[in-house]
Amino acid sequence: MTLACERLPGVTVIAVAGEMDATNRAQLEDYVRDVLEPPGGQVVFDLSRVPFMDSSGLHVLLMCATTCLRSGGTARLAGVQPLPARLFEVTGVLSHVPVHETVDDAVAAALESAERSG
Repeated sequence: MTLACERLPGVTVIAVAGEMDATNRAQLEDYVRDVLEPPGGQVVFDLSRVPFMDSSGLHVLLMCATTCLRSGGTARLAGVQPLPARLFEVTGVLSHVPVHETVDDAVAAALESAERSG
């Protein structure tokens, strides 16, 4: 798994490439914690290059979403591939975390949300 961060005005985009599973959960947790210091705000996870995700990856995303909500922000998912999308559907995540087709759509929604609340 490889991780990259892009800080845009008002939103942080975290791009993930590769499988998200128990073997790299700690790496993902540490990266998200380091990038989002202080925690919260508007965050977009670019998952367009994640072909597989298990419950470990899902857990990290949900923890980040919860942290963002507590600080008045939102975590959004973008570019979700079929297998992770199925996991989100089965677990009910889609009703709690906004999912967008593209990163650009997610960033625009995050910025709009920040303007409304700020």
